[in-house]
Amino acid sequence: MRNLIVVAFLEPVTEGTDFPREAWPLHITLVKFDVVDPLPPGDGDSEGGADGEGHRDPVVETVAGLMDAPVRAFLGSSLTVGGGAGFGRGGSVPVSLIEPSAALQHLHEALVDVVEALPGRVSTPAYTRSGYRPHVSHRGGKAPLAGEKLVLNRVALVDMAPDGGHASRRVLKLWRAAM
Repeated sequence: MRNLIVVAFLEPVTEGTDFPREAWPLHITLVKFDVVDPLPPGDGDSEGGADGEGHRDPVVETVAGLMDAPVRAFLGSSLTVGGGAGFGRGGSVPVSLIEPSAALQHLHEALVDVVEALPGRVSTPAYTRSGYRPHVSHRGGKAPLAGEKLVLNRVALVDMAPDGGHASRRVLKLWRAAM
């Protein structure tokens, strides 16, 4: 079972980059999920999908291929940062909410549809579809400002436990808007 997540990064990242789990670049989570590894043969096909050593990863290629169209349709969308809130146990995690966006909700639901068609599961089903609350967790003193306009140019498929370790994260596939 592979533990993966799709996020919209607000800070620059590159495909293949590893970072410590406590040092995430600012991002909006789109869907977090577990998928069977290896996947049965499918119709997903995508560029990218190499592991940290440059080897092709059929799970990444399949998942990224299935997510390619909805992600590419969303790239370049504009969002607005809303007010602050506290998530997690007792509201201890400071976040900036993202104002409602039909485009972002559509992307989230399209990605959930992809994940639900795969052998595996959505990790946090209560926070999907009508329960989805897009937000940016504050990290290392960094946080977007209320009212700030964001143009989402980077969406990534990230491995939450590369090489079986949970201390780091790895960007497996990065979609970028043409600039």
